Amino acid sequence: MANLLYDHLFGTHAGKTTPFLYLLNGDVITHQSFLEMAAQIANAMTEQGLKTGDRVAVQIEKTPQALAVYAACAQAGLVFLPLNTAYTVDELTYFIENSGASLIVCDTSRQDDIRAVAKPLSAAVETLDADGSGSLMQKAESQPTQFETVARGPDDLAAFLYTSGTTGRSKGAMLTQKNLLSNAQALVKEWRFTSDDTLLHALPIFHTHGLFVATNVTLIAGSSMVFMPKFDTDKIIEWMPKATTLMGVPTFYTRLLADERFTKDLTAHMRLFVSGSAPLLAETHVQFEQRTGHRILERYGMTETNMNTSNPYHGERRAGTVGFPLPGTELKITNPDDGATLPDGEVGQIEVRGANVFKGYWQMPEKTAAELREDGFFITGDLGMIDEDGYVHIVGRNKDLIISGGYNIYPKEIEMVLDDQDGVLESAVIGVPHPDFGETVLGVIIAQPDESPDLDSLMKAVQKSLARFKHPRKLVILDELPRNTMGKVQKNLLRDTYKDAFTS
Repeated sequence: MANLLYDHLFGTHAGKTTPFLYLLNGDVITHQSFLEMAAQIANAMTEQGLKTGDRVAVQIEKTPQALAVYAACAQAGLVFLPLNTAYTVDELTYFIENSGASLIVCDTSRQDDIRAVAKPLSAAVETLDADGSGSLMQKAESQPTQFETVARGPDDLAAFLYTSGTTGRSKGAMLTQKNLLSNAQALVKEWRFTSDDTLLHALPIFHTHGLFVATNVTLIAGSSMVFMPKFDTDKIIEWMPKATTLMGVPTFYTRLLADERFTKDLTAHMRLFVSGSAPLLAETHVQFEQRTGHRILERYGMTETNMNTSNPYHGERRAGTVGFPLPGTELKITNPDDGATLPDGEVGQIEVRGANVFKGYWQMPEKTAAELREDGFFITGDLGMIDEDGYVHIVGRNKDLIISGGYNIYPKEIEMVLDDQDGVLESAVIGVPHPDFGETVLGVIIAQPDESPDLDSLMKAVQKSLARFKHPRKLVILDELPRNTMGKVQKNLLRDTYKDAFTS
């Protein structure tokens, strides 16, 4: 049996000296040299006793070596678990313990803390730093540049991605070989990627967008990438003449539009601009087209399904919509109460089914059963509607998820920290419009009787416990929270009250 994912993404490029990664320092990594590096890492990991199906958790900076760890896991039949580099050690502990990771790869600066977490689990710890050095690469460099690929089939696990729930407890979405490959194959066709393309890759690779969309599409098409550690307006503008495509979050495009060097001439040879991970404002669409003559292609996906829909490559890319279901993906709008399919034009919950839909949540059979129907449809948690032309509109979320700069933020996690502080009776965290990030976090505090919580102290408590992208940009104190007759906090009223907090 072949290795479905590795063979189609990586193995097909064996022996090719064509460029794969262009680095900002001028270095070029070919397809073959990348595969050799991945094989060395696969040898180094399996030499430590890792076997097929073991989980490899990584919290490392974006480097060619970090990407090669993904390839090595695919080749060795290991389950790749990328983790946001902003997560604190407290947050990492849950992911490592819940996943039962056999190996944790981290930055050298964090190894002592990670080793303390790993020790009770008998998990190995290796380091990999932003300059490509570390214990993992030291061990890999002495290894053979060939590795016997482990056989893996369509339903075998390829990756875990953790996605939090509104209860604050994170869920490990199990993604199979078929999930990742089928979705990338569909996107290559829909977005017309070929070996002639060069993608500006400025997204993180601990996230579906940067790893399983941008990277996998590039690999299947045999394209190349300008591999940037992070988004940098100067670097994007410098390298754009050498590229044909860009994938980004709305923040990328608002920041480019704010720079007078970003002109029609600069983008003249570009073929495609894709946006996702957060809603793109209609005014950004208009400004971008006026400035460049290009119309941004917006699409819709999520951790559990990768991409579900896309605006058309040829045809109207309609602002405020996420286009049509991808080939091989079914999408319907249903009544949240009884699951009945609703007619076009009516708002309900979005459900999707297809080869892209995940296998379930790791060690959470009840949660899996609640969200993944027996007939294969996944209840996304998003609210939407299909218009008369078949375009899908996302109108909200039936959970209070906040998406800021492309990152998912779950209010309950922040509320638990705030509620635990001296002088705080309760809190409510909401997402409000932000011109740069799409949404940002605002916290509403209700004080204990006769107490006056110090907002600076509350902010410091959040900063200590949670990753930076989850920090509220503003905290406000109210006398009470708005509630309905059943006592439930009406966050919709709070969102309406503070909708202009950062936009006026």
